[in-house]
Amino acid sequence: MKPTFGTALTDLVHNRALLAPILALVTVQVWKFATALLFWHKFDPSLLWSTGGMPSSHSALVSALAVSIGINAGFSSPIFAVALAMAIVVMYDAAGVRQAAGKQAQKINLIVEELLNGHPLNDERLRELLGHTPFQVAVGALVGVLTGWLLNL
Repeated sequence: MKPTFGTALTDLVHNRALLAPILALVTVQVWKFATALLFWHKFDPSLLWSTGGMPSSHSALVSALAVSIGINAGFSSPIFAVALAMAIVVMYDAAGVRQAAGKQAQKINLIVEELLNGHPLNDERLRELLGHTPFQVAVGALVGVLTGWLLNL
């Protein structure tokens, strides 16, 4: 029996394994925006959807997903193992590969700035804040675990 649009929508709205990661992601992005506004008096709405910074929204999302699946399907289920493996890969990438890419962008921007000083060429800068420190990943994961746990109690 095929679900109707209404029942499918109701199922989505009540799917805590979906809602917890979304809530964790939104919580962390609002946290970044609010921190910039309160502590640095910087109104930057792009922080609501940008990557990088403290804490890691990617880590919050995947850890909330893994915890939600663990609570709902069981921590010994194959689907939890998949979610946990995905979370580990995403967090490793956030703290490793993307952080290294951000450092490279920073160096390239410096080289271009020094080479082109006084020359009228394209001065578009590369985005430098791409990844996270291990601490930022850990805090994001903690937010995700707590969100997943609390939303699925």
